[in-house]
Amino acid sequence: MPDVYNTITSTQPAMVERIAQTLEVRAADIQQKAMLESYLAEVNFPVDARVIEIGCGTGPVARRLAEWPNVAEVVGIDPSAVLLKTARELSSSLRNVSFKEGSANQLPFSDGFFDVAVFHTTLCHLSDPAGALQEAYRVLKPGGCLAAFDGDYASATLSTSDLDPLQICVNAFKESFIHDPWLARRLPAIAEAAGFMPSSYRSHSYTETSDPDYTLTIVDRGADVLASSGQIGQDLAEALKAEARRRVADRSYFGHITYTSLIAGKPI
Repeated sequence: MPDVYNTITSTQPAMVERIAQTLEVRAADIQQKAMLESYLAEVNFPVDARVIEIGCGTGPVARRLAEWPNVAEVVGIDPSAVLLKTARELSSSLRNVSFKEGSANQLPFSDGFFDVAVFHTTLCHLSDPAGALQEAYRVLKPGGCLAAFDGDYASATLSTSDLDPLQICVNAFKESFIHDPWLARRLPAIAEAAGFMPSSYRSHSYTETSDPDYTLTIVDRGADVLASSGQIGQDLAEALKAEARRRVADRSYFGHITYTSLIAGKPI
């Protein structure tokens, strides 16, 4: 099945609403916030910086960027009018944020318009991430900065033993919600091919045990995909979800994803 994020303009409204909820759940997670703060701290935001977030979804990262020191303006770009409607509602109190409908591979801005370009968990969903990075390079000023953060979804696991049944939910999730689970491992090379000069590339470990939120959405979405595609029955899908919650209750739950961040510059 194709990545629903990559085909979001033709995705059923109920699925888009579910995606919107998941984006906000993930953004509210303490560990996710810490990873965002960590890699943004490596970015050199010039005074009165103009920033573009490409693939902004409901806008949680754009909202944080709007409050970042030296940032004067943030523009969020996303192909989904539904997600952008939510983004505008949630950022209505912020005067320096705006949102525009558009494609990562055809940005509606002139050359050298922005100081900083941010991709936050976007590139792994794109069928042409190299083209998106080339577009980011084009709209950045000479000396501008790229910040790209993405999940290394090839590392995603819910397993606590060999042949753990919950891992089939992860695999189904990756097939339907991630275009390229290996993208994070090739990111520096793709960025260099687009003309960027990487200055930092590092990993961020994300693990949920007690009180999981985001990785439970992976269980649920993966189980639903398996049931809707006929690979398993609905009863088994519900049993997989129940098993995840049983592990939460008895404190044996484990969910893990490694993320990577890349900071790179456009040569002057």
